[in-house]
Amino acid sequence: MSKEQVASILVVDDDPEIVSMLTTRLTARGYAVSTASDGHRAIELAKRELPDLVLLDVMMPGKSGWEVARALKQDPVTQAIKIVMVTAIGEQVNEITSPLYGADAHIDKPFEFERLEKIIANLVRS
Repeated sequence: MSKEQVASILVVDDDPEIVSMLTTRLTARGYAVSTASDGHRAIELAKRELPDLVLLDVMMPGKSGWEVARALKQDPVTQAIKIVMVTAIGEQVNEITSPLYGADAHIDKPFEFERLEKIIANLVRS
C-alpha cells in the first residue's frame, strides 16, 4: 500500500456507541471506515468492499463474530482481509478462540484506543 492509498476498515459491532467511537477516531486517523451492526451485513460488505481490515465483535445477533471470521477466511475472495476480534468475553477465551476462527489479532473490551491503533497499524502494514 502506497502512502497515497488509505487503508479501509470495516467496523462490525451491535453497540452503536462503540461503532460511533471507533468510526470517529479511525476516520480522524485517516482510515476509510464502513460499518455493520450484524454478522450477515458484515459478510455482505466485506465481499463487496474488500476492506484491508475488519474490527469484529464476537457477540452479535444473527451470526457471531467467530462465524463471520471463519466465513471470511474460508472464502478466496475475502481470505486476505485482516481480522481483529474485539470482545468482552474475557482475554483468555479470546486468546485461545480467536486464532481458531482465523483472526489475525484480538483485543478485549474495554480497550485503550492507542493499543488498538497499534494492532491495526501493524496488520495494515503487513
